[in-house]
Parts: sequence; structure tokens; C-alpha cells
Amino acid sequence: MIIILLGAPGAGKGTQGKMLSEKYALPEISTGDILRAEVKDNTDLGKEAEEYMKKGELVPDAVIIGMMKNRMNCEDCKNGFILDGFPRTVEQADALENMLKNEGKNVDYVLNIAVPEEKIIRRISGRRSCPECKSVYNIYFNPPKEDAVCDHCGCSLVLRDDDNEETVKSRLSTYNQKTSPLVDYYRKSGTLIEIDGNGTPDKIFENIAGNLK
Repeated sequence: MIIILLGAPGAGKGTQGKMLSEKYALPEISTGDILRAEVKDNTDLGKEAEEYMKKGELVPDAVIIGMMKNRMNCEDCKNGFILDGFPRTVEQADALENMLKNEGKNVDYVLNIAVPEEKIIRRISGRRSCPECKSVYNIYFNPPKEDAVCDHCGCSLVLRDDDNEETVKSRLSTYNQKTSPLVDYYRKSGTLIEIDGNGTPDKIFENIAGNLK
């Protein structure tokens, strides 16, 4: 089974992707996680990508497509996978379709998680992450028990560079221009499922699971 998660930055794709991964025993492939790892390791790809990420712009298609092709060819993806953050443009969607067609595969479900923009801005700008155990909190909706300290491992929480409000607004603008056309793209293919992204993660996941047959 191959699932694509669509939705603006902060819509909850990462949370739902992890829950789907656990339920269906499929790897979750997040372009954001892969790119941040490249930046952290100071690779050539990371250096190139970092300049775009800091400005809230999309990393060029050629870079992303090559990276995702390598990842999807890994052994753990043979029975399917969950894509979070890819494709982000119609060009990337076309490239993905061709890659899958060459393997005799196709996209089974595209889940579009919809959340109002004003709520997204609070979700992202209030987000704090643990650099050690990767736990994620929100100072508005899900704060840690002790201010700026992870409940699980006691590590100091951080605000990612691309989570400040100015960058968030830029990311949303880029999403509306470049990525939102994918909703119509996948609606025409009959694979799109609209998901209300308001509510608790468990309630949203219950809605998603009910749509996956």
C-alpha cells in the first residue's frame, strides 16, 4: 500500500504518518526529516537545501526526486510506504508516477489534511522539539510539564529555524502556489480523500483509518 499525505505545513502530516506507519507496518518517508539530516551532516545536498529551507522556499525538484528515488528503492519499501512532504509540485507528482509505473506500482490513497491557516501559524510557531528523543510539543496546545524541557528525557526543547512565524507565512504562501494544485491533480485520479485536520490526533486518525479499506 502506498499512501501520500497532503496538507499545508503544520497540518499534522508527520503525526498521522507515524500513526499510519505503526498501524500498517509501513515505513514513513519524510522529506523534511531526510533534508534536515543532510543539513545536520553538512553534506553537499544539505548545504544546497539549507539556503532554500531558511527562506521557506521549496528545494529544487531535481534534488528532491533523486533523493526520494534512492529512498523508495530501499528494502523496507518493497511492500509500500507513506510519503510525507513528497510530492510537493505537479512536476514531482509526474516523476513519482513514472517511478512507480516502472516498478508496476501505483498510489493507493492520497490524504489531504485540511486546517485553517490561522491555526496552522499557531501550531508551527508554537512548536518545540526535543533534539534527543524527537518528541514534539506546542506551547499553545500541548505544552511540556516543565517549560522548555522534554517530559520524556529532560533535554532542552528547541524552536526549529524554519518554525518562526515569518518563515511559516512564507512556507504557507509557497504551499498555496506550488503544492495546493496537487489536490486537483489527485482528485482527478480518484485517489484523493479529504480529511478534516481539526480535532485531536486520535480523532483525526480514526477518521483516516475509517477511509482506508
